[in-house]
Amino acid sequence: MQSVTDLPFMRVIAKRGGPDWFVTEFFRVHPASKPDRYILRSIRENTTGRPIFAQIIGSDAEAMVKEAKLLLRENVAGIDLNLGCPSPTVCGKSAGGGLLRQPAEIDRMIGMLREAIPTRFTVKTRVGFAIESEFEKLLEIFRKHAIDGLTIHGRTVADRYQTPVRPHCVAAAVEILDCPVIANGNVVNALAGRKYLQLTGAQGLMIGRGAIRNPWIFDQLRSHFDGSATPQPRARDLLAYIEDLYAELARESKEYVEKHHIQRMKKTMLYIVQGLGDEIEQGMRRMQTEEEFFALFRNALDHDDLLPDVPPEQSKLFCGFQELL
Repeated sequence: MQSVTDLPFMRVIAKRGGPDWFVTEFFRVHPASKPDRYILRSIRENTTGRPIFAQIIGSDAEAMVKEAKLLLRENVAGIDLNLGCPSPTVCGKSAGGGLLRQPAEIDRMIGMLREAIPTRFTVKTRVGFAIESEFEKLLEIFRKHAIDGLTIHGRTVADRYQTPVRPHCVAAAVEILDCPVIANGNVVNALAGRKYLQLTGAQGLMIGRGAIRNPWIFDQLRSHFDGSATPQPRARDLLAYIEDLYAELARESKEYVEKHHIQRMKKTMLYIVQGLGDEIEQGMRRMQTEEEFFALFRNALDHDDLLPDVPPEQSKLFCGFQELL
């Protein structure tokens, strides 16, 4: 997730189990672009022991090929094409999910990238831009070019994050495609992840928001499949996660400016505080100093109560997940 799941976040979440592989923040591509140096550090300084895919986003096929070739010089597991970002700014440039309005251009771009990428080439998509019926044509394009993996966020771009996901669309892709299919969207806890896999037959899960809120979710899912003890994080575990993330992000700052760092932390904390109560969320939004930051979270989390397993149903950041529980 852009501006959140960067190198410091990767380090912090890997200490708590972490995913089987990472995907970088997306490299924004245009004819004059070069790979973003900060995002490149996520690849060059990846000490987690987990493979990492370089994610690209853009609307110019020739520029995308050029950038992919540059990124293939790095120690990446492959290249991932973003066709799923619903940001109005991104879509307005016919990139990310906005490109789903132009299937002919997707066909051309994926064909060029497939020819240029000798290693793993994967795609992340939504099930259409405006309506679900667009998905059938997209699947034919993905199958035509023999991509190595498809991650499907089970909503349209127009849905943004406000609706339930559509497991039947993911299941249709599993049926049609020869490559592994990864399900994405609304994996708020391990139960939702298992249900999503059960409903779709997908070979795996991509977890974004749910992993920011609960970095132990990957090990919780693994425990279901390998029979190991399921992690049961408590309030002090969450406090340690927050303190670790604060320190890692501060260490990455060229110049530590307290108020700027607090604002950066709020981007991540918006997800973490979901389910901790309105008072904590409101306090997080108001805080301006490091002293206020640590006072709020140490007062609220310095105990051993179990953490809430799911965010509140009325959360603006986690919507429609009840159908997976």
